[in-house]
Amino acid sequence: MTATVHFNKEFVDASGASLSIHDGGWLHGAGLFETMRAENGRVFRLESHIQRLQRSAETILVPIERDALPTTDDVSGLLTRNGLTKARLRLTVSAGKSTLSTSKPALSAGSESSEFRIQNSEFGSLTVCLTATELTSYPADFYEKGIAVVICRYRVSPTDPIAGHKTTAYLPRLLGLRDAQQARCVEAIWFTTENQLAEGCISNVFIVSKGVLKTPPVDTPVLPGITRSVVLEIASRTGIEVQECPLTVDDLLDADEILLTNSIMQIMPVVRVERRDIGEGRVGALAKKLLDEYRSLVRRECGSE
Repeated sequence: MTATVHFNKEFVDASGASLSIHDGGWLHGAGLFETMRAENGRVFRLESHIQRLQRSAETILVPIERDALPTTDDVSGLLTRNGLTKARLRLTVSAGKSTLSTSKPALSAGSESSEFRIQNSEFGSLTVCLTATELTSYPADFYEKGIAVVICRYRVSPTDPIAGHKTTAYLPRLLGLRDAQQARCVEAIWFTTENQLAEGCISNVFIVSKGVLKTPPVDTPVLPGITRSVVLEIASRTGIEVQECPLTVDDLLDADEILLTNSIMQIMPVVRVERRDIGEGRVGALAKKLLDEYRSLVRRECGSE
């Protein structure tokens, strides 16, 4: 059966959804995306994902109105057409037709430069596509025994204009993941050019130190993760002390626990960073508590309990 996608406000066969070769996403990686998880036919925190995408679009592309993006009914219709209740959804916004005008600059005295400069950049109508596929969960052993991660050899620059946004310019993150997989690890942890702990290739990072849950502030910069915000919400509600603060590699390696978060993995415990065991080398009590609380919240909000 051909998969159905929601493409520019219409349900179409996946084979019928296509981009122009002049699209800014294709030419320049100028696009945004959200990865979401559906349980019982409902996306957990759909509006939080939509609002984050809108904030990024306004900052680095062009403003996009809510009615240009999929609604709850659109999501339900897409899941129904694909015969799914538990699913991984991806909402992608591509920059549409991109116009880059160039002109030869005036040369200063004695200059031999023949370079062209970008005079202006404009994006046309955005292309919006929502897809849904069967959810493939991480192995249960990952949650019971914990995972190993590596420290990424690449760095996040605080001056990078797309840092902290979930863009389709994703190759550096994929290269980091490839390094992790070659080391038989699940994730690679990024630091900034100023040696501050940032995030994983596909996750936010928390550490536990002396009972305090700590995570880098969003202006590190890191992605303001939806699951990250839910963990902070749960911690506040259950009386867990939280600090959003700058962290170093020593903080990471000396942590009692390390947790990774994203919408698909939810809350993943880390028990080893390269060859260094974290805490006692097994899943800690706070990781278990937060995961139980998180999954219970998903079930309540998605109507599965």
